[in-house]
Amino acid sequence: MANPLTRTKSVEQSMADTDEPDHKLRKDLGVFDLIVFGVAVVIGAGIFTITVSTAGDKAGPAISLSFVMAAITCALAALCYAEFASTVPVAGSAYTFGYATFGEFLAWILGWDLILEFAVGAAVVSKGWSSYLANVFGFHGAGGEKSATFAIGSHTVDWGALVIVAIVTVLLVLGTKLSSRFSAIITAIKVGVVLLVIVLGFFYIKTDNYKPFIPPAETGKGSEASVDSTLFSLITGHGDTSYGWFGVLAAASIVFFAFIGFDVVATTAEETRNPRRDVPRGILGSLAIVTVLYVLVTIVVTGMVNYKQLATGDGEAKNLADVFALNGITWAEKVIAIGALAGLTTVVMVLMLGQSRVLFAMCRDGLLPRGMSKTNPRFGTPARLTILIGVVVALVAGFFPINKLEEMVNVGTLFAFIVVAGGVIMLRRTRPDLERGFTVPGGPVIPVLAILACLWLMLNLSALTWIRFVIWMVLGVAIYFLYSQRHSMVGKRERGEVESVDTA
Repeated sequence: MANPLTRTKSVEQSMADTDEPDHKLRKDLGVFDLIVFGVAVVIGAGIFTITVSTAGDKAGPAISLSFVMAAITCALAALCYAEFASTVPVAGSAYTFGYATFGEFLAWILGWDLILEFAVGAAVVSKGWSSYLANVFGFHGAGGEKSATFAIGSHTVDWGALVIVAIVTVLLVLGTKLSSRFSAIITAIKVGVVLLVIVLGFFYIKTDNYKPFIPPAETGKGSEASVDSTLFSLITGHGDTSYGWFGVLAAASIVFFAFIGFDVVATTAEETRNPRRDVPRGILGSLAIVTVLYVLVTIVVTGMVNYKQLATGDGEAKNLADVFALNGITWAEKVIAIGALAGLTTVVMVLMLGQSRVLFAMCRDGLLPRGMSKTNPRFGTPARLTILIGVVVALVAGFFPINKLEEMVNVGTLFAFIVVAGGVIMLRRTRPDLERGFTVPGGPVIPVLAILACLWLMLNLSALTWIRFVIWMVLGVAIYFLYSQRHSMVGKRERGEVESVDTA
């Protein structure tokens, strides 16, 4: 009997599981749907907020280089995802890939890690959506401030976040194809707003704002090492550094959040009509589109306003609307707020879609309660699981303050990227016979570069983020040994128990 920690789930078994009558997803998606999902989830909070504040606080005009660095890292990982998804077109993304290569325990760790990425990401973006909702419609909270909130005693409830999570949950339950059509409409709106920002902003560029392109490093503010310092800073003893090359590198780790989500395309492989062809095109196509848009926005933003005017300063982060306000284009604020509202809507949707598909795969494998992986016979979606996820995300986003958790999403995603890149190398050695709809060129070179690039970005995240990440992983390990190891379907097949636990 195989070691419970290292037992793998064969690619053939993973494929066979997709045909279980009560645990089967409907194949509704084509390459256009996948590109829409990719663009829909990536163009969101990053382009409307993180771009501006990070340019002011960390990189200056060189923020465009930070985006290029982050994009290169994502591209390396995307190639690995494309090969894996075209080889094992099964729901679960990195979790499923890890199960086929490194074994059950690491697969569980990856799944637990992806729960962190998608759930925290959806909650963070839901609160951002609520903030823009208040800006667009002028809602005010109990304290008189502009917000979509109300008070219950001493507690503040973010009703805006509750509304968007409820809407998204209903759409996801009704079907992935419907979600794709809705995403296509909303994505067209926000891409239009982004193009307006680029074209309009071009006429307000002042070339002097690009000088110096990489500002001199500053270590006075926040130079003392702390848990808010990057791990690299603590290791090297530099403390916190703004600007200069260290600032550009730190900014790359932060703006990486703006690319979060393109890997969601891989989680929909099981619902794609021709996954071996369309999933690689969806992943790489969506990443190429958003990278071009991001770099153009950064060039325009830092050309319109001197980077020092974009610094956080009194603690209130600047956003894209502020850049236009500083140039006297006040009408653009509402347009940008509407674009952001549209953008964040689809981000919440696709993050929750990814979350449901990862948990669906884990439940179907028995690592979490298997009954939750049953699909609705009418809609072909894991309705019960989707509703549960909606309730959890709504509770977190609606009733709890969420501060500085973007980096938690980053560290989780980068860790998953590393394992997927390593899995590509491993699966080529162990299963060279498998049909691959797409193969990463250059042998093992690109997967190795992907691993190194992700490790570098992880080192430039704060020590506090690492502490939180380790705590989350320790909790996941405990759940695995207390529940998942004993209920694993792979383990039950080995013990000959599978017939008696069809819905256990």
